Amino acid sequence: MSGLLALLDDVAGIAKVAAASVDDVLGQAVKASSKAAGAVIDDAAVTPKYLHGFAASRELPIIWRIARGSLINKLVFLTPVGLALSAFAPWAIAPLLMLGGAYLCFEGAEKIIHVFQPHAKGHDPAHGTGSKEAPAHLEEAKIKGAIKTDFILSAEIMTISLAAIPESTFWMEAATLATVAIIITTAVYGAVAVIVKMDDVGLHIAKESASTVMRGVGRTIVKAMPGVMKALTIIGTAAMLWVGGEIIVHGLAGLGWHGPEDLIKTLAYKLSGLVPDGIGGFSGWMTKAALNGLLGLCLGSALVPLGTRIVGPVWVRLFSR
Repeated sequence: MSGLLALLDDVAGIAKVAAASVDDVLGQAVKASSKAAGAVIDDAAVTPKYLHGFAASRELPIIWRIARGSLINKLVFLTPVGLALSAFAPWAIAPLLMLGGAYLCFEGAEKIIHVFQPHAKGHDPAHGTGSKEAPAHLEEAKIKGAIKTDFILSAEIMTISLAAIPESTFWMEAATLATVAIIITTAVYGAVAVIVKMDDVGLHIAKESASTVMRGVGRTIVKAMPGVMKALTIIGTAAMLWVGGEIIVHGLAGLGWHGPEDLIKTLAYKLSGLVPDGIGGFSGWMTKAALNGLLGLCLGSALVPLGTRIVGPVWVRLFSR
């Protein structure tokens, strides 16, 4: 009997350790995921455009296939590469992170430029020219294009997340990265599914509900969705510039140039002292975000000609087939 009790006690101890490990993995995964906010929001903002022109009955199946491809990108390709870098070439993580930050700045600046120059020709590595193809072929092409674009965004997300994970064991890092992949993919494509189907839900409520109030709610949802999509695009663009700029600033500090980071911190500190105590911290954070975003916009604007005239055409030639 005493042996059985001792065994049960050992099992309980192992269960506590396992539970603590799971808590650690989840905690680190959530923190790491939050660092990739700009790329995550951009991912959610970009995906709905791949569904334009398809019947409502095909929207969820297409989202599912893109989500599955995204998870494969993260778990099968990017997580092993990230772990290999962490184990054998940790020095490469910071430059890759800065490269991802520069790409975020480029994407954000390009979106803003297209607002003021809507007919400007930009790169679009994910799209072919198959608008006249049969629906099945067009759907397949759109899905492949979306998964290619997701690979770029997922690479940014996983690199940012890897850099945010505290130094730990190989298995803890692997479990955390895998958890990040699952959390972010579920969050992004779950949100995309809700966003894409909300107008259908609103239309159904407006047509089928017996209540006048509910029909009004349905009409409001339908009318609000274009604004929601526009707001999501604006937030995603701002987040890309902010996060991209912040990555570059931290990367430069890591390379020994502390000037930009010190300047931003000084300005944020001075501004926080000019406002009431209750919102000083928030205003300081907003100042940092705005300055990082402004830096990201300047860098991204400088990179747009390089991306659209050299990198984009080369990418299309290599991968359009």
